[in-house]
Amino acid sequence: MHIGNMVAMLAAWLDARSRGQRMVLRIEDIDTPRVLPDADRWIMDDLTWLGMDWDGEPVYQSQRLDLYEQAMKLIPCGAPAAGASPDSGTASHTPFNTPLIPPSGTTGTGWQYPCFCSRADIRAASAPQEGDGFQIYPGTCHALAVNEPQVSARRVDQHQRHSWRLAMPSPGIPANTVTFIDRVFGMQTYDLAHSIGDSIIRRSDGLFSYQFVVTVDDLAMGVDSIVRGRDLLRSTALQSWIRTTLLANGFAANGLAAVSAVSVSSATAATPTHPEYAHIPLIENAAGRRLAKRERSLDMGALRKRGVTAEQVTGYCAYLLGLTATPEPRTPASLLNDFSWEPLQRNHADRILDTASPQCPDWLAHAVV
Repeated sequence: MHIGNMVAMLAAWLDARSRGQRMVLRIEDIDTPRVLPDADRWIMDDLTWLGMDWDGEPVYQSQRLDLYEQAMKLIPCGAPAAGASPDSGTASHTPFNTPLIPPSGTTGTGWQYPCFCSRADIRAASAPQEGDGFQIYPGTCHALAVNEPQVSARRVDQHQRHSWRLAMPSPGIPANTVTFIDRVFGMQTYDLAHSIGDSIIRRSDGLFSYQFVVTVDDLAMGVDSIVRGRDLLRSTALQSWIRTTLLANGFAANGLAAVSAVSVSSATAATPTHPEYAHIPLIENAAGRRLAKRERSLDMGALRKRGVTAEQVTGYCAYLLGLTATPEPRTPASLLNDFSWEPLQRNHADRILDTASPQCPDWLAHAVV
């Protein structure tokens, strides 16, 4: 975990603990081919070193596949199929024998359909998008499922490689607009059809999508407060639609637990069906690029090897959150009484790790160089 991860985690931890909320740790290892050995142990070790605790045992997404399977089966399918086997190179998960096409897309819940498009197909048909890199699906297989459902079904039966997408509402109906109030960035409004587009919930290799499983997890674990980077504001709109679709089709939410950079409380108006959000500014390097795993020198393990203390890292993270005037060493517990979202509400700008700044501590300047 690097500095950017820790800023988000510290904000979530302080928000939860300052309000007496519980937190549990969720290991998001659903994309198994990309999971590094012992990554979960490194995460837990880093959090413990920094003084941020959690409640109960860690929850692993890789151990919850049955839950995701059950959740996906609740969503109506838009093309009939006899059902291909999972090992045939498709992501079919259950037989569908009758089409369930929403009439003119006017229903207030989503439906799923098989998508046979490759990434190259989608890139060629999509208009370029600005900002967070979100690519809007052009709807090729949506049209196929609606206009020629038997063709769509036959291609599934022929074991043609495909993913499964969740359809967005039609433009112009109330369900197409998602609105939520972010505790940092204020009112947010998204047009699902225009700004999000039909989104994959199960990939062509059979793996469930991240956006789908975190929404299922948040509902199943009773998450009612979510803290993350501002680059995920658009993802919040998508997850809101997935949540609406799951609840409308009988998925039961739990209200007893909390997760990683999310938390749960019975003392707030937020609920697992209507969680509250705080999206925080990103942490960027001097070149203006968001910190990523490639910045190995800012990884907690690398900093610890250089002799950097947990209090120094926490103090700098608190400074980036606007909780302290200078990046002096602090512990998470020492920040609890003074925690507030107000500094971020006043200043939405992404934070820059500038070694030339007089506020940049020596240990960070040496690590960045």
